[in-house]
Amino acid sequence: MKKIGPKHRMCRRVGAAVCGRPNCPTAKRPFPPGQHGRARRRMTEYHLRLLEKQKLRAIYGVGERQFRRYFHEATRTRAVTGEELLRLLETRLDSIVLRLGFAQTMPQARQLVSHGHMLLDGRRVDVPSASVRAGQIVEPTAAAKNFIPIREAVEVTPDPPSYLERDKEALRGRLVRPPERDEIPLPVPVEERLIVEFMS
Repeated sequence: MKKIGPKHRMCRRVGAAVCGRPNCPTAKRPFPPGQHGRARRRMTEYHLRLLEKQKLRAIYGVGERQFRRYFHEATRTRAVTGEELLRLLETRLDSIVLRLGFAQTMPQARQLVSHGHMLLDGRRVDVPSASVRAGQIVEPTAAAKNFIPIREAVEVTPDPPSYLERDKEALRGRLVRPPERDEIPLPVPVEERLIVEFMS
């Protein structure tokens, strides 16, 4: 589902750069959008929990129905539901492409995948939500390895988290193991406990 509308609305709603970009408008306007954005409001418990859910959805760019599917999948495991939810989102193909540094933003990573520029274990995959398992190799196609945006992203992005391995020269990466909660580099803090309370 293509998200249309203001790109930084959720960033301004929560007063933090959910998008992960250094030039996010929240630096200049750290208050909610709209006519009454500067008004002081008392946040209800419901509002706090809803915002946490919307924040996580905005970070990974998933729709409401898709997010609910991930949540139900997380509740069926023996692991802590909130941590498992984050793990499922973090092992999506577009998330792995972003963490490996082949893209600078989540929309850019999603576009690379959906346009067929990424390989998973040597097979072209154009589904951004495809799940990556431990040991699988992610890399751009031979043609995409010469794309300037990918080359630039690899140069400017930091080293990937410890659950990933990246060969910078060969432009190839691998998911070593499922990520632990404290290893996931979210652009803003997220209280997954509040999300579980909201969704339950």
